Amino acid sequence: MTIKRIHSGGPFEEKIGYCRAVVAGGFVHIAGTVCGFDEDAGTETTDVAVQTKGILKIIGSALAEAGVGFEDIVRVNYYLPDRAEFEACWPQLREAFGANPPAATMIECGLIDPRFRIEIEVTALAG
Repeated sequence: MTIKRIHSGGPFEEKIGYCRAVVAGGFVHIAGTVCGFDEDAGTETTDVAVQTKGILKIIGSALAEAGVGFEDIVRVNYYLPDRAEFEACWPQLREAFGANPPAATMIECGLIDPRFRIEIEVTALAG
């Protein structure tokens, strides 16, 4: 079996010892992804909706490098330290998944840094 590892160059990959995505066994497994940066404003943010937008961009880049897209995602897990913030993410998620919504789970839990308000991990079919 061929395994392809996709690195984003993010600081946690080397510190913790993981990569952004792994393509193996007919699937693309994308690691839990966070983003505390507002690209439009050029600043850090704790706004969950803005973080979701950044996370989806990072995930989209990993999917593209794996040769697939959001329409190929079959499973998504959302992790939030405050479940009350999840609804603010729904518009970005609907836009990203469109007519191809995956199976989904939302879990309320602590994240690696309190500035992160959401973490998203996905599994997609490999092309």
